[in-house]
Amino acid sequence: MLSTPDSVKSEPYMGKTKSILIIAARWLFILCLPLMLFTAVIGIAINSQWLYEYGFDKYDVGQTTGLEDSELEKAADGLMSYFNSSEELIDLTVTKNGESFTLFNEREVAHLKDVKGLVWLDYRVLLATGSYVLLYAVVSLCWLVDECRRRLAKAAVIGGGVTLGLIGALGLAAVVDFDNLFLQFHLISFANDLWLLDPSKDYLIMLFPQGFWYDAAIIVTLATAGLAVVVGGLAVGYLLYRRRQGIRESI
Repeated sequence: MLSTPDSVKSEPYMGKTKSILIIAARWLFILCLPLMLFTAVIGIAINSQWLYEYGFDKYDVGQTTGLEDSELEKAADGLMSYFNSSEELIDLTVTKNGESFTLFNEREVAHLKDVKGLVWLDYRVLLATGSYVLLYAVVSLCWLVDECRRRLAKAAVIGGGVTLGLIGALGLAAVVDFDNLFLQFHLISFANDLWLLDPSKDYLIMLFPQGFWYDAAIIVTLATAGLAVVVGGLAVGYLLYRRRQGIRESI
């Protein structure tokens, strides 16, 4: 009786393993895409001078804090610089009624240290997910087999759909009960109660009242949804183009 060579026996196993790896890689791309888009938008918002100025103007922060527009701009610049620096604690000085003073007290400084930790977590998640999404896309686009490009496009459509679903749920939660959503975010994100500030004396909450965070949440939600539509739309466009090309070639 002739025996089957080991190399022949291993071929089905190797083929199955390869298929599993391809599927796993594609689903990892699909899961990374929403995280990449969301964290990218948050990163842009954190460093958006326009968003800070929008909040200051809408909620009349100059009147609330007694700070001139130039000092409010200085505060915004100082916060953005701090979040992107290696400094452990923020030390921001502004001028009010001709006198200089430290804007944030010890409790606010300690809370901003915690906030900075979340900002850097956002950056790390963006770097990790963005790196994988880019790698998967480059490999798929550079691969000679056209099926790889179609798989990439289909994965982008699914990833865009997942993004819209998740961000839609977040936006709905914000509209229905933002106060509770905001509270739960703080309870989950922080291991202390330093975020409980006094709006009558703590400048951090005077600069950024809860209304500002509601507006920021809606802006981030809409921007993320917009990016998801763009990504998914481009992918759908490519798939339709390939389908038309296939029909023409068959004719």
